[in-house]
Amino acid sequence: MEEDERAVEYKGLFEDPAFICEDSSLFSDYSTPIARFQDDITWLRPQEICPSPALFPDNTNDGHAKQGLLGDCWFLCACTILLKYQHLMNKVVPPAQPQWGERGYRGSFLFRLWQHGCWTEVTVDDRLPCLSGKLCFSRCQSPTAFWVALLEKAYAKLQGSYERLWAGQVSEALVDLTGGLAERWSLGDCGTEEDQGRGSSDSDLVRRRRLDLDLLHAVREGCSVSCSVHSAPGGASELGQFHALSVMEWVDVRTVERGGVRLIRIRNPWGRRCWEGAWRESGEGWNSLDPACTLNLLGRAQEAEFWVDETEFLLQFDDVTVGYPVNEEGHLQSIYSGELLTHSHQTGDRWVKGHSAGGCRNNSSFGSNPQFWLRVFERGEVLVSLLQHRRYSRNTGHHYAQSPEEGSSTTRHQHYQAIALHMWKVEKKCLNLSWTLNSPPCASTHCHAYEREVVLHTHLDPGCHLLIPSTFLQGGEGSFLLRVFSSSPTSLSAVKTPGPSLPLVTEGEWETSYLRGAWVTGSSAGGSRNFLSHWQNPRFPVTMGDNLAGSTGVNVRVTLHQNCPDTDLQAIGFHLYKAPEGQEQAESPVPREEEPVASCIPHCYTQAVSLACCLPPGAYVIVPSTYQPDSPGQFTLTVARKIHRRVVKSQERLGRAIQEVSHISVMRS
Repeated sequence: MEEDERAVEYKGLFEDPAFICEDSSLFSDYSTPIARFQDDITWLRPQEICPSPALFPDNTNDGHAKQGLLGDCWFLCACTILLKYQHLMNKVVPPAQPQWGERGYRGSFLFRLWQHGCWTEVTVDDRLPCLSGKLCFSRCQSPTAFWVALLEKAYAKLQGSYERLWAGQVSEALVDLTGGLAERWSLGDCGTEEDQGRGSSDSDLVRRRRLDLDLLHAVREGCSVSCSVHSAPGGASELGQFHALSVMEWVDVRTVERGGVRLIRIRNPWGRRCWEGAWRESGEGWNSLDPACTLNLLGRAQEAEFWVDETEFLLQFDDVTVGYPVNEEGHLQSIYSGELLTHSHQTGDRWVKGHSAGGCRNNSSFGSNPQFWLRVFERGEVLVSLLQHRRYSRNTGHHYAQSPEEGSSTTRHQHYQAIALHMWKVEKKCLNLSWTLNSPPCASTHCHAYEREVVLHTHLDPGCHLLIPSTFLQGGEGSFLLRVFSSSPTSLSAVKTPGPSLPLVTEGEWETSYLRGAWVTGSSAGGSRNFLSHWQNPRFPVTMGDNLAGSTGVNVRVTLHQNCPDTDLQAIGFHLYKAPEGQEQAESPVPREEEPVASCIPHCYTQAVSLACCLPPGAYVIVPSTYQPDSPGQFTLTVARKIHRRVVKSQERLGRAIQEVSHISVMRS
């Protein structure tokens, strides 16, 4: 079809302005193999690719994903769970959307993807990347079904480009498609003896659980399982390195010699069988089974699927990822016990350098990390997940599927920090932090791991527990989400960080001033002194003392109170600067090189922070701020100055002296 004819035929169809059909949507830094096709890729709508397109095929098996040129096997493995459970598919792909040839079709489709604790709606147009008129990235087994290609586009839009889907972890995609949890279990060694001997100390070693399929018996029908290889396995050298595949099922069967064997059916997202082991279609392994059993099992294997026995599986594959079952009400089912986790909570926070990025337990600053109360009302099973938000480096856009044992440190750590979660049992929230942190935690994720999410599993008795999420390195900044799933009632709340302690002063008289202000995005929310915009913050001039000769200093209490609910707290603090000579007005700028004479830092996530100090008499400027720039909010600044009674007392003493002198004069007269 000529370009002009296409423009007329598809006039009025939606064209996504936020994810345009240009290189910016395909590539982030041109570092992956798809960059070689930069000049050859065109964008076509499904009705230009085949005569009768549909979202889903009539046969469910034809709807399975088939990988194209893009290295996103990890994402396609996660998509398998959507085909297995209709309620999960309906959550991600809302039903009853107008399709091609139907009334109401506008060339767009809506998807829902879970991000940072909530479901996010993503709308895309249906123009898809093609080479020579055919889809060049992922597709369905059926050439007329397009749900996989369109969902892949929505996920690429959410990440910023198709290239950012090149390599990743199945666990991340599973969480993004279900809103649940996923764990990665090792099939090989968990490190050297020296590594294992480190016990509960922090290290750069990922300690993952070994696979035990018997453990998953209670949830085998509802969970998602995938496997991956880190190097070319002996059974299929063509797989190469870092490839993920879906585990469709596992069965225990009897051999003709009355022995037992566990067989595992695996699906390759490439869309073809590629296994040369004993249980390939004509392999010798089938000779050990009853012919009827062999016929039944081979009949279950669809295109791109093959069987392996458990021994071969453990030998040839490196790890598995297990996704927690999610029922129609959105409740998770424990993969450890099969119990339904009907109670859940979540809250977000961040590690801020100089304030709440205390690092691991090896650091004395560990106690400055964000802290949370987990209260358990009845004994039950509890899962706590710590999920950090992905960060993209400036020079590279995509993230890699490498675990901490693989690859160079440059590539494996560029998007995630090593994180861990520790828990202590405390009595009725009566917390002696120093004593608590010097005692062993009652549960933890053990070592810090370079993963997007780490999960702590335990059973807890009723009571209060202290949760501390941390990065391995002190000063490592980032945002995170803390989630709790439990079989019994629980509550989750942030520990309020107290401001600097004040001396208890009860004597004397105090003069108090109340000043109100606001941080406004784009004008007066300049952030802390770490940012050049700090001087945009509101400034309040104050005068300390009466400047009389002999006045040595003024006792001052300054309190900054932010006017917002606990759920919307900002990290706040303030600085006191000496005002330039002869300038006492707020409009008079303080020189940027000026150092504060007193500060209430680090910035704290709390309702109010205070500072008590003694200042020489003179003019000052108080600059309150949030830690991050462009953080709006309203506040009240309270300045209390102790009134010096020296002049009054001197006058009283002078009056008494005059009276005494007068009395002596009268006596003498």
